[in-house]
Amino acid sequence: MADRQLELLVARALEEDLGSGDHTSLACIDSDISGSARLIVKERGILAGLRSAHEVFRQTDARLKMDCLLADGSGIEAGDIAFILSGPRRSILRAERVALNLLQRMSGIATTTSKYVEAVKGYDVKILDTRKTTPGMRFLEKEAVRLGGGENHRMGLWDMIMIKDNHIDFAGGIVEAIGRTHDYLRRKGLDLKIEIEARSIEDVEKIVLTGGVDRIMFDNFTPSVTAIAVKIVNRQFETESSGGITMDNIREYAACGVGYISVGALTHHIKSLDMSLKAT
Repeated sequence: MADRQLELLVARALEEDLGSGDHTSLACIDSDISGSARLIVKERGILAGLRSAHEVFRQTDARLKMDCLLADGSGIEAGDIAFILSGPRRSILRAERVALNLLQRMSGIATTTSKYVEAVKGYDVKILDTRKTTPGMRFLEKEAVRLGGGENHRMGLWDMIMIKDNHIDFAGGIVEAIGRTHDYLRRKGLDLKIEIEARSIEDVEKIVLTGGVDRIMFDNFTPSVTAIAVKIVNRQFETESSGGITMDNIREYAACGVGYISVGALTHHIKSLDMSLKAT
């Protein structure tokens, strides 16, 4: 499925960029001339997106050859050469921007993720992404999170039950939402993990008393309140901190003993990593 998703995304991206043709290259470059270019890294980080770039080159022109010198997930420094691309010069130019867009964004996500993972080193906690992703690019952005050392939360609405505040309010309360969820899963014959959001210590106490969930998310709790919540749960359920997590406070949350910390900024507050494709 992921390969098919990538194939379709790249096809749309190339169509968007190419339109009626790369008229600049058609005007400037002879059709029968081949050449090569290097992917030059311009800042330190984690490399991600080689698989995507390869698909861009494959769809652009089967004659393009990509010789990788580094692998996805590798630590990179300014001046590193990630790969050498060779083939028709027109095709190299036609593929350049789409490949760079994917490589730079995915590497930015992987790099940011690695910084969060490093920040909680020494604690038994996993860093998770969220659904705050670029429409149509979620599978690649979540791939980049994994390459940066993080883990994926859920891919979408279909692969996990996530009972959030609005679900609870619309259902009539915590007990009602959990009960209705179990009724639904039984009727549909589904085996999905259940996570529920807690907005207060009172919510945590009610969820623990009710049971029937796999994980409790502490939504926008301060570190001090999180520590109290962790003690109340007492390892009966998985625990997750979410909301307001930054590089400045993530270690405080990790110290509270939560099993997971989800960070929306991994995919929606991202600075793409600087790199360029230069002719040789």
